[in-house]
Amino acid sequence: MEEAVEQVGKVMPEISIKAETIFHIGNFAVSNSLFLGVIAMILVVLVALLIRTQIKTVPGRIQGFIELALDELLTLMDSVLGTRERSLTYLPLIATVFLFVTLSNWLGLLPLIGPLIVGHVPLLRAPTSDLNFTIGLAIIAVLSVNLLGVAAIGLGKHMGKFFYNPFRHPIMAFVGILELISEFVKIISFSFRLFGNIFAGEVLLVIIAAIVPYWASFVAPLPFLFLEVFVGMIQGFIFAMLTLVFVGMSTVAHAEH
Repeated sequence: MEEAVEQVGKVMPEISIKAETIFHIGNFAVSNSLFLGVIAMILVVLVALLIRTQIKTVPGRIQGFIELALDELLTLMDSVLGTRERSLTYLPLIATVFLFVTLSNWLGLLPLIGPLIVGHVPLLRAPTSDLNFTIGLAIIAVLSVNLLGVAAIGLGKHMGKFFYNPFRHPIMAFVGILELISEFVKIISFSFRLFGNIFAGEVLLVIIAAIVPYWASFVAPLPFLFLEVFVGMIQGFIFAMLTLVFVGMSTVAHAEH
């Protein structure tokens, strides 16, 4: 048993929770996850610009599929937000979150991502397998939710959800404090859920490839690879839907909520 463990240890690549630095821009360290995250962002922008220039009055197959997907997404958003007008208002945020998170998850599964080594560290790493990246993404999502809440109902009403007169409404004042704390808890929930699922999936693929003979290392991980493709999309969907729910709660006055 010990010999088997030692043999696995010899072929097992090093697994690092921390993203590795691949180069510097001045004093700023660029990690492999940040580098791939920038690539994902560029891809999303380029695809959006390409689709925008190819929109036609009579849609083709690709445009028809995109319009069908957007219509289904809007229908889902209607069930949360209540009206199509509100759904159209927040569609760009929700759709962008879903596309960016899903693409970031999938890029880490490409066959060439792992083997590209520079200076003994992987050149590319899935952005969402870096806790710093997911925390930053969660902070942006929570800030966006609160800013949209302020824009929708005003600063006074939005802040009124968190702060009450403790002498007139002592119970609600306590509830308001809990609501304020929950805004910070959302950041932790968002970031650790996404990071944990994606990082665990990548570790699983590495371990499966390491414990089988070399000739089988390209075949054995395939069932798990297809599973991780599905998990990557589901995690992007969950992140977007949680953002949608929080937007729906934040953009209505307390009495309506």
